[in-house]
Amino acid sequence: MSPHDQHIKAILGHFQRASQRHDRYTLFSDCIEMIALSISNAVDARTFEQREARYLEIAGRYDQQTLELFPCILAEITMALETGPTDVLGELFGALGIHNTDRGQFFTPYSVCQMMARVTLGDTETARARMAEKGFVEALEPACGAGAMVIALAEAMRAEGINYQRQLHVTAIDIDPRAVHMAYIQFSLLHIPAEVVVGDSLAMDMRDRWFTPAHILGGWGERLLHARLRPAEPECAASSLTGNPRDSEWQPYWTGWLDWMRGQGWRRSACRCHGCDHR
Repeated sequence: MSPHDQHIKAILGHFQRASQRHDRYTLFSDCIEMIALSISNAVDARTFEQREARYLEIAGRYDQQTLELFPCILAEITMALETGPTDVLGELFGALGIHNTDRGQFFTPYSVCQMMARVTLGDTETARARMAEKGFVEALEPACGAGAMVIALAEAMRAEGINYQRQLHVTAIDIDPRAVHMAYIQFSLLHIPAEVVVGDSLAMDMRDRWFTPAHILGGWGERLLHARLRPAEPECAASSLTGNPRDSEWQPYWTGWLDWMRGQGWRRSACRCHGCDHR
């Protein structure tokens, strides 16, 4: 069994133990939302009070034994992504059998997403020319699901030597808040600069916005504004203002901003899995 499969099996085991006391559908949704809220509240001060209240509301529904499983699940998700970029939560969602088939909710297999990403990226010279113009490219995913297409695009860019952490910004939308939470978690752990939105792309009805740590800590609000106001100018001026790393400098998927969060005093319940060391 591969390391990736071992982590998926461990996550399924955690949910299996907790689902003896709770509905699996609700348990998964609440766990994923609490993880997303924890990540958001570590970096996004604008929504802190509202999302902290929501976090505590969800936590109040569960006993301590169940709550202590949630950090373990986050740890396994993180380590699964460390084995290589892929749609961990989409795979997990299907394995748990909780997708909504009545609404036609099926997540695209990651291998298909990889093929589509390579086709979308196409001639990298075109993408590089756009980057030379404003410093980065933007991607819009109007029905993002758990984020597989975006993850595959980031993987394809990195394979071509393009630093997606500094040269890609994503706007991802989904009508299902649970899907948005899944995409937000995976984009955050892979350090993809993104705005993930709960909304209806067809009706242009946008309700809730989630900015990844890479977006906030990378100064992407300023970078996007600068590029849109002065699209013909190179992006280096915005970089010098924000003090961001150079495009060739990779940031760790997880440990870099996790250390930063700890330095800000961020804490959640410690993982108490038998024999694990996730803290």
